[in-house]
Amino acid sequence: MRAALRRMWAIARKEGLQIVRDPSSILIGFILPVFLTLLSGYATNLDLEGVPLGVVLEDSSPEARSLAGAFSASRSFAVRLGRDRREMQGALTTGGLRGVVVIPRTFARDLARADTQAPFQILVDGAEPNTATFVRNYAQGVWLTWMALRAREAGTDFAPPVALAPRTWFNQDLQSLNSLLPGGIAINLTLIGALLTALVVAREWERGTMEAMLATPVTGLEMLVGKLAPYFLLGMAALGICLGLTLGVFGVPFRGSLGALAAVSAVFLISALGLGLFISTVARSQFVAAQVAILSAFLPAYFLSGYVFEIAGMPWPIRLLTHAIAARYFVSALKTLFLVGDAWSQLLPNMGGMAAIAAVLLGLTLWRSAQRID
Repeated sequence: MRAALRRMWAIARKEGLQIVRDPSSILIGFILPVFLTLLSGYATNLDLEGVPLGVVLEDSSPEARSLAGAFSASRSFAVRLGRDRREMQGALTTGGLRGVVVIPRTFARDLARADTQAPFQILVDGAEPNTATFVRNYAQGVWLTWMALRAREAGTDFAPPVALAPRTWFNQDLQSLNSLLPGGIAINLTLIGALLTALVVAREWERGTMEAMLATPVTGLEMLVGKLAPYFLLGMAALGICLGLTLGVFGVPFRGSLGALAAVSAVFLISALGLGLFISTVARSQFVAAQVAILSAFLPAYFLSGYVFEIAGMPWPIRLLTHAIAARYFVSALKTLFLVGDAWSQLLPNMGGMAAIAAVLLGLTLWRSAQRID
């Protein structure tokens, strides 16, 4: 046992020196987390503000101008006023406007009558379904707020047809970054972990040092542990960078404990590093190993982890496939830690799924790393 520990320490020390001397490892471990986290935070924000909206005032009454002012006062819209809907149609067609609100000529007259409603038209650009839904819902919200304010000024009560009392748990402000950035950490660590180890064994074959390693008494398990240890520490450092930027720059709340985060992340990193090691044992070229790592780690994690696309909305064969993606469990665990807390009833099943995937990948790596030269 003492000799085995000495051999594993020698391999780990060798890999540690290789990390210090290799600019690519420093780039992947320290620069890439910063770039990916900032990119995720600024590029994947689904909270829209300043959406270009046209408001057509066919009615020049004070009531119509007041409603147009309510749209202009909303931070959600950047309003462009007009008198004729035809002058807005071209901008809506070319994408210059995402929606058009048409206040008809009969608006003030209908509003004054008690036996009818005062309808107005909302035209939205369906080429962007999410933005179209946003424009429609927020326009209706502006209308209800304006009606309530108008009723208060008149000393009466405004009673909408249905009174809603929504209560949002875990993400009260409905900020998309609070949900997306924890998932983004999982995607970033998937790519970083796979890239870190995908080049390890491939580099040994390219430089001709693998033959010397195979001539030593080092067993496959000792080589695997010795190579994993320094990259595991580098991956945890990358996690710390991502966490610091997520909390410090973007202000995402974190309701769990650092101990639970470290435990969950450690299990996931072993699976990510195991995938990279398995790739490096199959592809003996660093270039091929890097390409395979990006395709087999990043793309499945992005599309099949629930980071952006809901797994429940996928066809059942794809939903079944997501169970083989470690990032699926890590995304769920991170959202639980950030938004809920240390809910171990949710964390432990996810850790079990990641541990099973890690065991399979490490087992395949040991099988492929038999001590022989083809």
